Amino acid sequence: MSGSVVVAGLGPGDPMLVTPEVQAALDRATDILGYIPYVARIAARPGLTLHPSDNREELARAHHALELARQGHHAVIVSSGDPGVFAMASALFEALEAGAYDGNMDIRILPGITAMLAAAAKAGAPLGHDFCAINLSDNLKPWSIVEQRLRMAARGDFAMAFYNPRSKSRPHQFARVLEILREECEGQRLVIFARAVSTPDEALRTVTLEQATPDMADMRTVVIVGNSLTRQVGQWVYTPRAVTASGP
Repeated sequence: MSGSVVVAGLGPGDPMLVTPEVQAALDRATDILGYIPYVARIAARPGLTLHPSDNREELARAHHALELARQGHHAVIVSSGDPGVFAMASALFEALEAGAYDGNMDIRILPGITAMLAAAAKAGAPLGHDFCAINLSDNLKPWSIVEQRLRMAARGDFAMAFYNPRSKSRPHQFARVLEILREECEGQRLVIFARAVSTPDEALRTVTLEQATPDMADMRTVVIVGNSLTRQVGQWVYTPRAVTASGP
């Protein structure tokens, strides 16, 4: 009996944003694995076993899913947003590479709507030209790398989307991010704080860089910083698709 592993993106929160492809995989699953609040989004049913775990147990979770598949189960690892964006898809392949697993195992990665894209859509089109995404957590990389990437992205005049901007364990780091941005960018640069987009707790706020403060962000917030051409039209924020010969 051959099993399978699917890594599926549940989107940013609204069940309407779960793709039909992901829903079909959830309906077929024998086992659901993931971070506790993500697994809580899956309804219990006969024949389905739920395996919630802590958010720092990614590799153990991936190994568990691969073992279940080797035993003939259909395991689905759930992530919020898209599983390939700072999420479980990479962890699964790390486990696959490190373990004694069949490289031809039935594995599928199913995309989802990222928090970054959901936030951008709510705001308008702030990622309408070249942009980058940076995870501000230093759990898996040195803080010096975070600072270097921030400076390079700002100097390249990319719009930027920040994941994991501020947590209780590192409240000071987002203040440093704002300091770096003010050193590299003009004070009127637009900054969007998009919290819990597509959930009942959704809140959207657009300010200038000089107005931005660290307490405007938490771990449920995606922060989008426009490029030098990003502008507002009424309530909407957008970045033009074209630049001039002398522009960024």
